[in-house]
Amino acid sequence: MGGLGFPILTVVTFFPLVGVLILLFVDKGSKRVLRWTAFVTTVVEFLLSLPLYFKFQLGTHHFQFVEKISWIKILGSYYHLGIDGITLFLVLLTTFLTMLSILASWTIDKHVKEYMISFLLLETTMVGVFCSLDLLLFYLFWEAMLVPMYLLIGVWGGPRRVYAAIKFFLYTMAGSVLMLVSIIYLYYHHYKVAGDLTFNLASLLSTPVAASVAPWLFLAFALAFAIKVPMWPFHTWLPDAHVEAPTAGSVILAGVLLKMGTYGFLRFCMPFFPTATLHFSYLFLTLAVISIIYGALVAMVQDDVKKLVAYSSVSHLGTVMLGLFALNLQSVSGGVLQMINHGLSTGALFLLVGMIYDRRHTRLIKEFGGIAKVMPIFATFFMIATFSSIGLPGLNGFIGEFLSLVGAFKTYPVFAVLGTTATVLSAAYMLWMYKRVFFHEVTVEANKELKDLSFREFMIMLMVVIPMFWIGLYPKPVLERMEPSVLNFISQVKGRVSAQKEFSPQGKERVSMAAFIVENKELR
Repeated sequence: MGGLGFPILTVVTFFPLVGVLILLFVDKGSKRVLRWTAFVTTVVEFLLSLPLYFKFQLGTHHFQFVEKISWIKILGSYYHLGIDGITLFLVLLTTFLTMLSILASWTIDKHVKEYMISFLLLETTMVGVFCSLDLLLFYLFWEAMLVPMYLLIGVWGGPRRVYAAIKFFLYTMAGSVLMLVSIIYLYYHHYKVAGDLTFNLASLLSTPVAASVAPWLFLAFALAFAIKVPMWPFHTWLPDAHVEAPTAGSVILAGVLLKMGTYGFLRFCMPFFPTATLHFSYLFLTLAVISIIYGALVAMVQDDVKKLVAYSSVSHLGTVMLGLFALNLQSVSGGVLQMINHGLSTGALFLLVGMIYDRRHTRLIKEFGGIAKVMPIFATFFMIATFSSIGLPGLNGFIGEFLSLVGAFKTYPVFAVLGTTATVLSAAYMLWMYKRVFFHEVTVEANKELKDLSFREFMIMLMVVIPMFWIGLYPKPVLERMEPSVLNFISQVKGRVSAQKEFSPQGKERVSMAAFIVENKELR
């Protein structure tokens, strides 16, 4: 459905490798050529991804632009790509932020060739994760993504970059191994039930798993994705990775990589194991609320602006998880939209922190003050990004957060009330930080000579701010494209509960009640 007559998803996924191939033949000393080659590649990549939005068919949850070719026949694995209303915007977010990240990397002067190659390789793996409809293909992209991100942190990061890179790699690998075990189990379980070997997402979804095994498989998938989100208490790798990563690395880490965790819950973990999802819903709602409050409180006491923004990600992604596990149209739509909003607002904040770091080589809040007087344009963009992160009406952050909390209030009012603390606390730590950095008098001598944004930096921030206002003022084009897929996700989880056996007396009671609610209440 929605085909364009050529394999657009393959082109969008692998076009960055064309840039990699060109870069291999460019001399290391030609840094300007290396930068422009990588940037032009990402611009073309973003332009190639736009037809996915404009040609996307409304009113259907089915995967579109589907490509399916036999890949590893002996394993029953296919090169199978497709997107729906959820992954559409994750792909667009990836191509958009990668383009801006390359433009923001103009000041990188160390191993420029290797840096640009790593970034383009990372883009291919990220798009591949979101487009894959074959679990083996998905897992290969998921694992391949670790290598370029590890290099970006470990080679071009800060003083503790090696420690941060290894920690990021080990945490993610630990979860990935358990996920691989679960994928292999589903693969052979489907063979035993249906008689054919396949990693196809739809085929595996159609095969219920034994009630005695489902909780363990759910938890194995959930651990891999919870680490990537990251949810409390699996979040400890994130602040180190963010603080040590180069600016563009932090943008991609917050804007795209963290969304792979929430996407994994949406696409695999919850639909595969609906009974286990409902059984463990209170656990994950509790972890989501803890993440919201903990992340905000820890952000409030940070003296490093970048670390403050990093901990705010833990809080904001907690709101996304609250929306997903509340399991109704408003909450899930809000959660998915908030994934996009967080990528824009937090990505913008990391870009701005990187710009001021390039000038002052410090991120400590106490080293600033009165910056608005010498950098008014910078201060304006920082204010917009701050308001977006807080969730000010009129900006993108409000729509996603509001829908998530309103939807959660319909089914889990206590968790929703606790989740609303994110709004108050985020306003507290973000506005307090903004006041100390930008207001009062300029007391540090080095700040008096700071130059405002260059034309390149101005254009980067302008391109980020435009979609913030667009989504905040007119979210309909986004919501109408994702709504059928969101409703299908909810029906996959709730509608399949009756087809699966309960796995414990307590689970049986809870699931029976859930099934009764599904049968007697609209999904909306």
